[in-house]
Amino acid sequence: TNLYWLGPVGLCSAIGLGLAVTRGKKVIAIDGDGSVLMNLGIMPTIANNPAPNLILLIIDTGSYGSTGDQKTYAGMKTSLAEVAQACGCDNVVECAAEDTAAALQSALASDAATVIVSKCESGNIKVPVIDKDPVMIKERFMASVTS
Repeated sequence: TNLYWLGPVGLCSAIGLGLAVTRGKKVIAIDGDGSVLMNLGIMPTIANNPAPNLILLIIDTGSYGSTGDQKTYAGMKTSLAEVAQACGCDNVVECAAEDTAAALQSALASDAATVIVSKCESGNIKVPVIDKDPVMIKERFMASVTS
């Protein structure tokens, strides 16, 4: 089942880890650099709670895209790949945006938790406004993971 939960800034990685620890399926948590920076404690938590079925894909644009493209520290001097490695994450891959699919395929074939930091250009495309209420999204997500 494909699930998504929109808007848990700073918590997507933690939710992904929780799902990976409690589920037997591969879990891909797609997070942004700004979100990960808001919850850096997740990196040592991932490293110290083995979940070989977890893939954390960090879309690193170097900016807070949803609030106006202000630079994040990842867009300055902080390397999220180095942070993950320093926290003890064993399988860390940093790649250019165009190499993300190959890195993801490799991680899916692996039996180890993997952190992928995909370096992408900053910028937002025009997308329609999500017409679903955040509470409804949460309830749908919770019903999907508990069934």
